Amino acid sequence: MKRIIFLVCLLFFSFTSTLADEEYTLTAGVTVNQIPKTFFGTWRITAKLDDSNSYGTFKPQSADIWTLTRIGDRVTLSNPYTGANAQIMLKAVEGNLVVFSKKAPYDNKILTDTVSIRIDKNNFSGINTLSLDTLSNVDGHILKTETARYLIKGEKIAGENIIE
Repeated sequence: MKRIIFLVCLLFFSFTSTLADEEYTLTAGVTVNQIPKTFFGTWRITAKLDDSNSYGTFKPQSADIWTLTRIGDRVTLSNPYTGANAQIMLKAVEGNLVVFSKKAPYDNKILTDTVSIRIDKNNFSGINTLSLDTLSNVDGHILKTETARYLIKGEKIAGENIIE
């Protein structure tokens, strides 16, 4: 059961919708205009588990689709297969290097994804670091933290999607 639950939200892109009240904004000093335009569009993603403190929790490999869009100063990642979407928080943009993260609460767990990718035309490579905190139902403190680091690759399958 644990594996099935985690499979649903394993990668950043099989996530639940963010809460309407929760606001994700850009980190100070990072502007949407710094993001390379090639970042936006639809990508075929492959991920391979590189390291973990809980190998039984995380899948050794996975494949997914990400669609990255921009509306004004908000960047959204969606999955056309699951219908899920979430706003991402940009941590850094330096040339073709983009670092972003997202937190997704579900049940008594919080999944935090931090993705660092280097874009090269219609491809990217990078690292997706996951942290899965299990919270106490009594007082909300963290009972355990499971982590994983994936090596990820992306191949663009559809063009830019920027709405200003």
